[in-house]
Amino acid sequence: MSLLKRDAQGPHPAIRSPQNFVAGAFLIVAAAFVVWMLSGLPQGTLRTMGPAMVPRWTAIGIGIGGAVLVVLSFVKEGEALERWQLRGPIFVLASLVIFAAMIRSVGFLVAAPLSMLVAGFGSREVRPVELAIFTVVMTVFCAVVFRGLLNQPLPMLILPALSIQF
Repeated sequence: MSLLKRDAQGPHPAIRSPQNFVAGAFLIVAAAFVVWMLSGLPQGTLRTMGPAMVPRWTAIGIGIGGAVLVVLSFVKEGEALERWQLRGPIFVLASLVIFAAMIRSVGFLVAAPLSMLVAGFGSREVRPVELAIFTVVMTVFCAVVFRGLLNQPLPMLILPALSIQF
């Protein structure tokens, strides 16, 4: 089976919107992976919901949305795939690793701003002053929400050399 249609004007692609096709295929694969990962957890019923009910049905909905995108990619004209930029995903993944590695050793007030700064430099259009302001505001906001309002046992600041643990 070929993804090229032949007519009087010559071959042309059957996929009219490659961007939608790839996005839809990715959503279907991701949804199938989540459903597979949840296969060991009980779903329960609507009366007594199990731990897998909401994630499973969310994944199924995402998979259906992906299928709709794949079908539309054959019907509607759309944009071609652009060249992939790796800078953004690499910086975002690095920021997640930094946060996970540092949250227990130095606390939220050091790990969060550092990870936000690293993630922010994933864009070539980053403005350092705006990123610094955003980082400070978001760190304070998240600290107030998680520690103050939600009472989460989040280590805020850990400095072993100074015997500080807040």
